[in-house]
Amino acid sequence: MSQTIAVIGSGFSSLSAACYLAKEGKKVTVFEKNETIGGRASQFKAEGYTFDMGPSWYWMPDVFESFFEDFGYKVSDFYKLDKLNPGYSVFFSDASRIDIADNLDDIYNTFESQEQGSAKALKFFIDDAKSNYDVAIKDLVYRPGVSPLELITPKTVAKLGQFFNNVSQEVRKKVKSPKLRSVLEFPVLFLGAKPSDTPAFYNFMNYADFGLGTWQPKGGMYAVIKGIQKMAESLGVKFEVNSTVSKINTEVGIAKGITINNEYKPFDVILSGADYHHTETLLNEAEKQYSEKYWSKKTFAPSSLLFYVGFDKKLINVNHHNLFFDTDFEKHAEEIYDEPKWPTEPLFYANFTSLTDKDTAPRGCENGFFLIPIAPGLEDTPALREEYFNKIITRFEKITAQEVRNNVNFIKSFCVNDFVERYNSYKGNAYGMANTLLQTAFLRPKLKSKKVKNLFFTGQLTVPGPGVPPALISGKLVSGLILKDN
Repeated sequence: MSQTIAVIGSGFSSLSAACYLAKEGKKVTVFEKNETIGGRASQFKAEGYTFDMGPSWYWMPDVFESFFEDFGYKVSDFYKLDKLNPGYSVFFSDASRIDIADNLDDIYNTFESQEQGSAKALKFFIDDAKSNYDVAIKDLVYRPGVSPLELITPKTVAKLGQFFNNVSQEVRKKVKSPKLRSVLEFPVLFLGAKPSDTPAFYNFMNYADFGLGTWQPKGGMYAVIKGIQKMAESLGVKFEVNSTVSKINTEVGIAKGITINNEYKPFDVILSGADYHHTETLLNEAEKQYSEKYWSKKTFAPSSLLFYVGFDKKLINVNHHNLFFDTDFEKHAEEIYDEPKWPTEPLFYANFTSLTDKDTAPRGCENGFFLIPIAPGLEDTPALREEYFNKIITRFEKITAQEVRNNVNFIKSFCVNDFVERYNSYKGNAYGMANTLLQTAFLRPKLKSKKVKNLFFTGQLTVPGPGVPPALISGKLVSGLILKDN
């Protein structure tokens, strides 16, 4: 009789693991507490608008290709991809903007137009970033974080110094322009920490950005979720939504099943892709690996204040992805990480998928997704949400030279309280645990429980870290450990 495995949660890491396990003949059931699968990458529709609720950037296309190839498929078997040009636009306080093209030559020219000599410096920087990308994405991230020896290879030893310098130091050696610096420092924000706290080795994110480009799946990021679900079901994976897991049941230190909607169901193996901290609250106290003190001392990625907005007209002077860096980058970062509070003048991000996919908004309309990074654990009230929407929409109108406030015919907000309620997210964080030097690889929470046999974890609080491509890899890594043990 084939081994039964319960997967808690249905985000990218859970779906990835479910596929790998089912491929090897395991009987896998995925339990999702919410009404649809996808975890943070779920989707909702309202009044003719379609919104991705969470991840909106499709970077590292090679990781997605590698994932589907493991099952004998191509990305194109499940969804259509378009490379965006420009990949994104960055707006500044003087109302200028920098468009990041879909190829390196044009990006070099853009840099040179901003600062003489910066194109040459950028070429050296990107060459180094590509080398790091090859080491990280083709090797290191596929190691399960079991031992520090995983990090020691001839290639990483040669780059040892880059683990003790930070991204900000390396960027500032290369360029003097504050605008170009902010463009170069932006990609590591996906890793959940300030550039000054992120090892220089992680500049491989710049190669992911400039070298590989920014893509958009037709139908949004949820098209990727649906593609993986379709493949999973073809492998025999079962899905149950509206299924809240309230207990991981154990006997003498061995996982035996889970309690779902107050009903006990036995399983041979339990894998949780839900929030790691929350998952351990489903165990008896003595079975937890990590204390509340442990979690409180960790550096978490930001939370977010999100707005899903429907406009009843077409917008001008914006692209698909837009970064509004018209305020002080350093001050906002300090207000997230150093002295957590609601930001004085926040940077923000906006995307408009209807510019490239007309089916995501009614005809003649536009859908908008606005994101303000904030510290996790902040007070979250309707009044604060309204205050910050007014802040960013006023700046948006000024910088893009258009009136939009009176053209909002749909708006939904999502913030700390919602991250806690919908995803059981620790302090309402949006991206998991940051990839700082002391929270890298084997220093992150483990994929395999040290205290409960047949209990495993996956997702953005464990290895390799936050982001969609790492989540797919996390699922592959944990499935390998499960198969090795069982």
